[in-house]
Amino acid sequence: MIFRMSDVELKTSEQVKPRNKMGGALQVAVGIFLSRIVGLVRMRALAHFLGDSAAGDAFYAAIKIPNFPQNLLGEGVLSASFIPVYANLVAKGRDEEAGQVAGVILSLLSLVVAFIVFFGVLLTPYFIDLVAPGFDGEKKLLTIKLVQIIFPGTGLLVISAWCLGVLNSHGRFFLSYVAPVISNVAVIAALIYYRHDTDLGHLATYASWGLVLGSLLQLLVQLPSSLKLIKKLKISLNIKLNSVREILKNFFPVVISRGVVQLSAYIDSILASYLPSGAVAVLGYTQAIYMLPISLFGMSVSAAELPTMSQSFGDVDFKTKLQKRINNSCRKIAFFVVPTVVGFLLLGDVIASLLFQSGQFDQQTSRYVWIVLGGSSIGLLASTLGRLYSSAFYSLRDTKTPLKFSILRVILTTVLGYIAGLKIPVWLALDMKWGTAGLTASAGFAGWIEFYLLRKKMNQMIGDSGLSFKFNAQLWLASLVSGGFAFAVKEFLTIDIVFIKSMIVLFVFCIFYFPITILFKIDESNHVFLKIKQKIGFE
Repeated sequence: MIFRMSDVELKTSEQVKPRNKMGGALQVAVGIFLSRIVGLVRMRALAHFLGDSAAGDAFYAAIKIPNFPQNLLGEGVLSASFIPVYANLVAKGRDEEAGQVAGVILSLLSLVVAFIVFFGVLLTPYFIDLVAPGFDGEKKLLTIKLVQIIFPGTGLLVISAWCLGVLNSHGRFFLSYVAPVISNVAVIAALIYYRHDTDLGHLATYASWGLVLGSLLQLLVQLPSSLKLIKKLKISLNIKLNSVREILKNFFPVVISRGVVQLSAYIDSILASYLPSGAVAVLGYTQAIYMLPISLFGMSVSAAELPTMSQSFGDVDFKTKLQKRINNSCRKIAFFVVPTVVGFLLLGDVIASLLFQSGQFDQQTSRYVWIVLGGSSIGLLASTLGRLYSSAFYSLRDTKTPLKFSILRVILTTVLGYIAGLKIPVWLALDMKWGTAGLTASAGFAGWIEFYLLRKKMNQMIGDSGLSFKFNAQLWLASLVSGGFAFAVKEFLTIDIVFIKSMIVLFVFCIFYFPITILFKIDESNHVFLKIKQKIGFE
């Protein structure tokens, strides 16, 4: 059977492509890069003013609780359930049905979010022990207060995720991924404005209010563009539409999947609350660094590929196209993530110092973050590639397979985290701070199991996919050689200014990695090199 697109369908398909010269993945990457950089500035401001204090622990524990409904109903879930259906309708020129579907999903989200926010604020004092049972006294009271402040902002971010789904389906990636910049700026502004308040609990409270204001602004910058793109938006609760039913059918498995993933993060937080004071805060700083490459290289590629794969769903050669996209995307991700893993292992203290070291965040805290970052790096490549494979399953309208494997991952993370985080340090008579690294290392190991199962199942459907042995070996060799030179420079360079020393060390790492990969004739490296030449004006 030969599939042909009508003139209307072809025209509409062209309309959903990005209008600027940047490809979808590049738009997402640039947007994420800007938002993450400002996010790191926010983290540095929090590290400067709160460090690993009790107020810092309270703040990082508090933001995880409202983040649960945000992650449960937000970007990841809508990307997996809403975008494949809505993008397909847009691509086929079915504007009226697309507008109805978008309106129903917005209405349902608004009702559910209002319910969750109301009861979340009301019941916070009763479920706080489920999240941070190791907290007591003033720290516990402060955590409750911060959760109640932040919860309404979470609802706003869920609606922002609906905007992201609409924008991405129409090929508009940059705005939705750069919007969090304004939220981070609001927190930074609050901390700077109230910086003279010496009570760290007060500063944490001001930062929480800044987070809520930033969430509102993040929604407002996306909403006008989203509404403009939906030509026939119709607000209703008509769940009888076939397309809406398909979204809801896919929605609940993804919600459960995201729920168990979030449960894993909460379990880590619970276990960390039993470790020495500062463990929860350090876990937060580490996650900020760890999530940067996942967002830049894993999320950017996966987010850009999902609408495109979904639009071509049903073509006779769909699986062949999918296999090719996965292979190319895996190479792009690994090219940047493999050296990142080596950098975290060998230069984690340098990275932590560059990003956070000032004020309450001293050199000892940087080394603590390095230890925990080393554990996180174990599963970094698996986590980034796993996102890509999950998106591939979502494009096939299969949300149950990622769910099964994510449940297994959470079980493994919980069991191994308890042993590695709380038991092994005692058995080996180690400082309990090593337990925090045990938590992140066990999560990384579980991530590899999940990735292996995802890839195996996908390969059964579309044929072999992933990275070749030769390409893998070349990347690891180039990364280890580059990291070795950078580590030597770090050890022997006698410069007391943290920023200058860190920049020199990281520059050495990069200046060796790219030439080595070019010598290996790796296409991704040549592509980056050509882009740089074009930017600086060489032909």
